[in-house]
Amino acid sequence: MPAFEPWDVVGVPFPYTDRPVRQRRPALVLAAGALQKTHGLLWLAMITSTAHPGWPGDVKISDLDGAGLPAPSIVRPAKIATIDAEDASWLGRLPMGDREPLRLYIRERLDELV
Repeated sequence: MPAFEPWDVVGVPFPYTDRPVRQRRPALVLAAGALQKTHGLLWLAMITSTAHPGWPGDVKISDLDGAGLPAPSIVRPAKIATIDAEDASWLGRLPMGDREPLRLYIRERLDELV
């Protein structure tokens, strides 16, 4: 199993779907490292088509080829999931310029815990 890193774009059978057949969907790795090593898990944010209405915090992916995506897409950090790392396959990397707004959104949500 490959070692994933934050900002990797992966293909996964995204668990929160209303269809009886699981489809592989792109997702963004938020946490891997020790989480993957110790528990075999990844924390992910949903990636979806830009055809869907936007949500606060969504970030448009600026380099589709680098991210391994076929169509205009956004990261939706409000929708996160934990999956078994063995279910993920590497597609690409999120461009550097797209990362800071996501980092800020996630940090703000986590600061609500304190």
